[in-house]
Amino acid sequence: MPKHLQDTTTLYNGVKMPWMGLGVFKVEEGQELELAVKNAIKHGYRNIDTAAIYNNEEGVGRGIRAGLQEAGITREDLFVTSKVWNADLGYESTLQAYETSLKKLGLEYLDLYLIHWPVEGKFKEAWRALETLYKKGLVKAIGVSNFHVHHLEELLKDAEIKPMVNQVEFHPRLSQDELRAYCKEQGIQFEAWSPLMQGQLLDNAVLKGIAEKYGKSIAQVIIRWDLQNGVVTIPKSTKEHRIVENASVFDFELSKEDMEMIHSLNQNHRVGPDPDNFDF
Repeated sequence: MPKHLQDTTTLYNGVKMPWMGLGVFKVEEGQELELAVKNAIKHGYRNIDTAAIYNNEEGVGRGIRAGLQEAGITREDLFVTSKVWNADLGYESTLQAYETSLKKLGLEYLDLYLIHWPVEGKFKEAWRALETLYKKGLVKAIGVSNFHVHHLEELLKDAEIKPMVNQVEFHPRLSQDELRAYCKEQGIQFEAWSPLMQGQLLDNAVLKGIAEKYGKSIAQVIIRWDLQNGVVTIPKSTKEHRIVENASVFDFELSKEDMEMIHSLNQNHRVGPDPDNFDF
């Protein structure tokens, strides 16, 4: 159980990944983005997650450099993730996409590189490229995003290297029980995007009651629920006080009953696309 913002889970290849990080989905290039990344690092975050399709890798890179300077730490202290977009899925095009992301971020390597969506007929070639990057030591860990069980099973038929991470939509309305169990069985670290359901859970009566009981915010309760479920989580915020508040989840523990009550909110409801029906 993580007890500190910088506590890590160890991926099956031995790489340490912080349990909690900052997501920047839908945060546009500009000062707000750069400040959010800088402030997160300043306040102890060591995990930053972006993607090529977010069109903000350059700003994230500037925020990282400012944050490292302000916190007095080195690049090696950070865990940075990006993702290859659907249009670039293919062996050579994925290798090129990785170089483009590095250049935009201003980094020499990524800690984690993910296939963003399981585009049928394309993700296996992209995975071969990720395996090449990994074998050459150009990336510390490789994984996937938005993969259902059947996508993972299909990938594993030909993969030389198993994904280390699967980042998917996960929150109390979408608890992904079967997928989580499968990933655990396979030694694949489960990671949540949109853990706060893009703000849609922040007025939920059940969560409000639990939050009041612990003297915490609903966001803090959800983030804590993620962590106690063994899920890496990357809530998005651009406001400094929220970035700090979201990370203040290591001084309490949800009871078994409250964990189950939150789990009972599941409705298999998505705010993002279903990978099986997504128009790639």
